[in-house]
Amino acid sequence: MVYCDSRGNCNSPYSSSFSRIGFVFVLNTNDEVDGANDAGVALWRAFNYIAEEFDISEAFISIVHMYQKVKKDQNILTVDNVKSVLQNTFPHANIWDILGINSKYDEERKTGASFYKMTGLGPLPQALYNGEPFKHEEMNIKELEMAVLQRMMDASVYLQREVFLGTLNDHTNAIDFLMDRNNVVPRINSLILHANQQYLNLISTSVTADVEDYSTFFFLDSQDKSAVIAKNMYYLTQDDDSKISAVTLWIIADFDKPSGRKLLFNALKHMKTSVHSRLGIIYNPTSKINEENTAISRGILAAFLTQKTRFLRSFLGRLAKEETATAIYSGDKIKTFLIEGMNKNAFEKKYNTVGVNIFRTHQLFCQDVLKLRPGEMGIVSNGRFLGPLDEDLYAEDFYLLEKITFSNLVEKIKDIVENMGINSNNMSDFIMKVDALMSSLPKRASRYDVTFLRENHSVIKMNPQENDMFFDVIAIVDPLTREAQKMAQLLVVLGKIINMKIKLFMNCRGRLSEAPLESFYRFVLEPELMSGANDVSSLGPVAKFLDIPESPLLTLNMITPEGWLVETVHSNCDLDNIHLKDTEKTVTAEYELEYLLLEGHCFDKVTEQPPRGLQFTLGTKNKPVVVDTIVMANHGYFQLKANPGAWILRLHQGKSEDIYQIIGHEGTDSQADLEDIIVVLNSFKSKILEVKVKKETGKIKEDILTDEDEKTKGMWDSIKSFTIRLHKEEKKEKDVLNIFSVASGHLYERFLRIMMLSVLRNTKTPVKFWLLKNYLSPTFKEVIPHMAKEYGFQYELVQYRWPRWLRQQTERQRIIWGYKILFLDVLFPLAVDKIIFVDADQIVRHDLKELRDFDLGGAPYGYTPFCDSRREMDGYRFWKTGYWASHLLRRKYHISALYVVDLKKFRRIGAGDRLRGQYQALSQDPNSLSNLDQDLPNDMIYQVAIKSLPQDWLWCETWCDDESKQRAKTIDLCNNPKTKEPKLKAAARIVPEWVEYDAEIRQLLDHLENKKQDTILTHDEL
Repeated sequence: MVYCDSRGNCNSPYSSSFSRIGFVFVLNTNDEVDGANDAGVALWRAFNYIAEEFDISEAFISIVHMYQKVKKDQNILTVDNVKSVLQNTFPHANIWDILGINSKYDEERKTGASFYKMTGLGPLPQALYNGEPFKHEEMNIKELEMAVLQRMMDASVYLQREVFLGTLNDHTNAIDFLMDRNNVVPRINSLILHANQQYLNLISTSVTADVEDYSTFFFLDSQDKSAVIAKNMYYLTQDDDSKISAVTLWIIADFDKPSGRKLLFNALKHMKTSVHSRLGIIYNPTSKINEENTAISRGILAAFLTQKTRFLRSFLGRLAKEETATAIYSGDKIKTFLIEGMNKNAFEKKYNTVGVNIFRTHQLFCQDVLKLRPGEMGIVSNGRFLGPLDEDLYAEDFYLLEKITFSNLVEKIKDIVENMGINSNNMSDFIMKVDALMSSLPKRASRYDVTFLRENHSVIKMNPQENDMFFDVIAIVDPLTREAQKMAQLLVVLGKIINMKIKLFMNCRGRLSEAPLESFYRFVLEPELMSGANDVSSLGPVAKFLDIPESPLLTLNMITPEGWLVETVHSNCDLDNIHLKDTEKTVTAEYELEYLLLEGHCFDKVTEQPPRGLQFTLGTKNKPVVVDTIVMANHGYFQLKANPGAWILRLHQGKSEDIYQIIGHEGTDSQADLEDIIVVLNSFKSKILEVKVKKETGKIKEDILTDEDEKTKGMWDSIKSFTIRLHKEEKKEKDVLNIFSVASGHLYERFLRIMMLSVLRNTKTPVKFWLLKNYLSPTFKEVIPHMAKEYGFQYELVQYRWPRWLRQQTERQRIIWGYKILFLDVLFPLAVDKIIFVDADQIVRHDLKELRDFDLGGAPYGYTPFCDSRREMDGYRFWKTGYWASHLLRRKYHISALYVVDLKKFRRIGAGDRLRGQYQALSQDPNSLSNLDQDLPNDMIYQVAIKSLPQDWLWCETWCDDESKQRAKTIDLCNNPKTKEPKLKAAARIVPEWVEYDAEIRQLLDHLENKKQDTILTHDEL
């Protein structure tokens, strides 16, 4: 259902074979309105005309056409839009008969407004799917379609389950079925449905006090004050006084004010039809309490104290009317408003003698327990307090509150209490108190009884310790899953903490095509905090692997919680290549939690889109920039690494700060209107922020990723050549060649060092290496500063955590492949224009500056195609047949061992976001992206263009013939599927200088090791 306001503002209809769509028009409800002046009324009358003269489908289509006529700069439907469609589509229609004051197509115009008011939905426009309202942020053109599709999928799953269970069949009315569910309510009221749960403790202690004893009541605590009010409450009940009232309502107000009388009137209106409720009154006077300003309240109290139910409801209804209050405060006696049949003498006596202490007591209760100011209104339902009330509470709201209260616990409590043999009034009190007590407790999951047909096989049983309380634990696992590996340690730890009887059922799959587990796993969890002997701190929790097979090649890896950045700080072997049969000592590794991750999502408030390229910095007052990051277009995601403490999140100085301003944020530790965002990391759990920004006035058309040089092209081109030449001369001094690479394991770190040396030997330009830190060994991280000093290069260890929303890989090699291609736009600062990726097992023989300056022809990156000159390998060229042959057509399949990336272009076209989106889609199939780092860019070649680099830039013996080797600018030690020759052996045979580079690096490492040993010996002598 879609609701439109009186100006015709509503979302375009969306329909499918699965759903149907209807409109409720909330229009001008004046009796005589000219449709020629009111667009909403014109739309309503035109819709009715088309539906009556043709059909409903045509009427909906016409509404779409009317909205298509809306001008973008106006964005509001006009009468002319409606008339235009009527004239063009229905030329024989009399426009004035349809839209005029006397139109016969204007029936039930007030119905929509009345229904909308009854629902309490809130600001227009509104949309409902099967009665469920859409969120405010979903009510825009960009989000609504996805929201509708999501609702359709959710509804489909629910209905399929109900059909399977047999509760929904061909003989069931689908609407009745949906409307009979427990969560269906007649009205939406956020205070009732979504307010924080605040319950009164109505259980009395040994203290007793009279409700009129103000001096004693003053010194009671909150629990006793609540108990005294509950004990001394008088109620309006159903006509049958013996009936149990499962829902107890207290209304709180100053009933000598119009707002309080209106609340009473609506509560009485609800009581006429209620079957579960009783009504009590709490007085909260606005001003100083005396007999003159409590006339209506004293009349209400006197009636409660003296009259029977059938007269009480009618008299309270009369007191709730404004004309009655006006007359009383004008001097009329209250006895003139008594109802026929009332006990008038008893009422008059009580009215004239009732004191004001009870009003003072009630006011104190409102102030101390309910935290209401004098005159503020509220409502209590079975001990649940709602208030203060900022707007009117209608009879429909009371019904909603009754339904919510009764359907939670009350229905079950009532069934139990009815069999306890106590009178109805005490039963109602008992239900109220039990419900308040039970509902205030933390929500717990329902208990399930697990029964089994047989327990003879695939069951492990462990008995508890005798003569002690024990917990009955039943665990059901598929033993060949990662979940079972985790649960094993959980059960072991649980057994050390509590006494338990356990049954462990092995719920195995019947057939397996392959071994589902390929790794040994230990879940690091201890039953208590660990401390060392003699106040010496221990090493902390440890994972131990014992009795591991010695023949397989093993890799040690950590699976950490989301938001943790963990690194290896010590190991006594290559953790990527563990050969236990060749290792005499125990393999040890020590890990350290280096950083906690601060994650977030950023959106432009106006466009509701992520601001691509926007930079955030995280720092302190003394050091404003400690780390920085870039916002992705995928979910507006960003991440920053930090340590525990208080941090300031800001926009990066420069374009980000010039173009954008922060206008709101959630999940932070500072006020939402502060531009400097305070974030406190005080937990090991992930912290996720949501930041709203908008462009500064006058910067609407500015783009962070637009190159300033592009804006200055034109007339200046003919006169700026000299300036550019000077600029280039100056830039040469600051020119840096940025090389990116990844490596994991000692072997590939050995290759990486040799690759770096080969780059330095063949370039005259200063070089900066960007190395992925995630998988580097402690040894490499220790050596790299000395190597940089020795050979005069810059380096930076970049680090990124695979986002939680992006489908994870489990194999380390595939994870590293992902890092090579999926995060190029966010790994490097915006100041880095171009980056060249060079595989670790590559030897460079040429100046890479030439590759950096290569014209990519507008493409964001350039790759070298696979060689095809070595004919004996034709049978292994997978890209020549099947999917790749049909997908690429005449294009070439490119290798990912070497590529150059124009980061400015890459970011400007959102290449990283496109690659991540395609990866997310393809990675659902585990058989896709066999070579992730090169399959993905080749698959996306039509969306993210690849410039083919000259073949000389990458030579590989496996695919290229011997004659072309002499022209090779780089040599890659790629695997040979035919010979499977080890890389170390191939390197020494194929690349003569590789042996020299290796020896030189080994000499440097030996020198550093000797120097380290000398330092240790000197320290020992001291």
